[in-house]
Amino acid sequence: MSPYPHADLASVSELARSGMALAQYARDTPDRTALYTRFGDRTFGELNARANQLVRLWRAAGIGSGDAVAMLMGNRPEFVEVYKAALRAGVRLTPINWHLSGEEVSYIVGNCDAKAFICEDRYSKAGQVARAANPALKLCLMVGEAEGFEEYDAALADFSGADIEDPEHGRYMLYTSGTTGRPKGVWRASRPPILPNWEDPRAPMIPLSDACLLTGPAYHAAPLMSVVRSLISGIPVVMMDKWDPEETLALIEKHRVTHTHMVATMFHRMLQLPEGTRRKYDLSSLKSVNHGAAPCPVHVKQSMIEWFGPVINEYYAATEGGGGFTVTSEEWLKKPGTVGKPPAQYDNRILDDDGNEVGPGVVGTVYMKTLGDAFQYYKDPDKTASSYRGDYFTLGDMGYFDEDGYLFLTGRTAELIISGGVNIYPQEVDNEIMKHPAVHEVCTIGIPNEEWGEEVRTVVQVKPGLTASDELAADIIAWARERLAHYKCPRHIDFADDLPRLPTGKIQRRLVRDPYWAGRDKQI
Repeated sequence: MSPYPHADLASVSELARSGMALAQYARDTPDRTALYTRFGDRTFGELNARANQLVRLWRAAGIGSGDAVAMLMGNRPEFVEVYKAALRAGVRLTPINWHLSGEEVSYIVGNCDAKAFICEDRYSKAGQVARAANPALKLCLMVGEAEGFEEYDAALADFSGADIEDPEHGRYMLYTSGTTGRPKGVWRASRPPILPNWEDPRAPMIPLSDACLLTGPAYHAAPLMSVVRSLISGIPVVMMDKWDPEETLALIEKHRVTHTHMVATMFHRMLQLPEGTRRKYDLSSLKSVNHGAAPCPVHVKQSMIEWFGPVINEYYAATEGGGGFTVTSEEWLKKPGTVGKPPAQYDNRILDDDGNEVGPGVVGTVYMKTLGDAFQYYKDPDKTASSYRGDYFTLGDMGYFDEDGYLFLTGRTAELIISGGVNIYPQEVDNEIMKHPAVHEVCTIGIPNEEWGEEVRTVVQVKPGLTASDELAADIIAWARERLAHYKCPRHIDFADDLPRLPTGKIQRRLVRDPYWAGRDKQI
């Protein structure tokens, strides 16, 4: 049952289709805080009114149903205002990764056919490149001030915040980071609306007591879903602008956070905090910590469950859609290393190179069945077609089912090392070397070998206070050889001061690999 006097699950579900569920919460509890941020807070009433102002501004500029809007913004209230406005304005919203260069931002603004572009002044340099390269833009707004942009607050001030009487259901289109080439927009013509999480048997969201902590960049699919699911359920969101391990613990205690999303590297870095710091904060409010986006070493996750309790829930899913896989703490402890099973209603498969299903324990390519409308990569029919086998699509991930149907990932097709005709999955090597007491981060790759085609090479970042050496390299190799088949083990260890990562925490294996293959006409 809903805690709101005028909103039950059925009515909120209907309002969600037009992006107006927030309006109901604003009417019932206008002064309750919806967003906590270092840039200022927003009540449900304020957030709803600002979204309405933005819809009217877009309409006045000739931007409406079916048009595209691009946004380059950090974790701040205006990000959510733009998102909520898009849901009721009938537009297609593309949030952009603010780590990208001006040229890369410009490409996405143009590729998504944006007619409006909204930027934050921290990223104004990239924003100005994008604005100058896309003359078709009808409206350019800046949160802050920058040449060639209207100031966001001043532009909204001329419009009413009263509820939109004729909302049109809008959508969003995120861009994948990809492993090669340009980012691709993932477009689905229709998506089922996100509904309140009031009836989850494991960790329901209770509006008058619960709170969500946003730890990652909201432009990314998983953190964005944290915001969307929380606000549609009527619970406030605490937005971290920049992730910090101790601040995470402090915010959980301060706001009595119940739900959050994290990635494996966050677990790793929180576990490195001094014992006194870790025990300083009360984390007993936590009900659900979802994690995914990158593999989590077994020993790291075990330590997190011991610390946080059985509230760690993992998923393996895709921006593209599909049923995905999930696993609770209790299940995972029985199957360490698994990323879960698909819900009963979903039909996910592992296929060999000929498209045949493989049996338990056999490595193949993971395929998920599309749900509802099949996705497409925007303006890229060839890549779209290459991702499908009938109603099933793949991201190129490799893995196997065990005898109970639990999925274990072994790597990606694009990352597969083939040495002397033998397939080696780098993630499997990473998982073991990561357990070495001197290793902080690790990335295993295939490098050129004239005899074998490729050989295994592991690049290691040592823990703070330790020094890389030939002796340490030999010790790490010996460690690996005790735990893995020898053909999977690196012959040499290289050391790096840092390893390149996406904002999600996933190591960019391609960037680690590229220097070893520089100047070669053929790269395996």
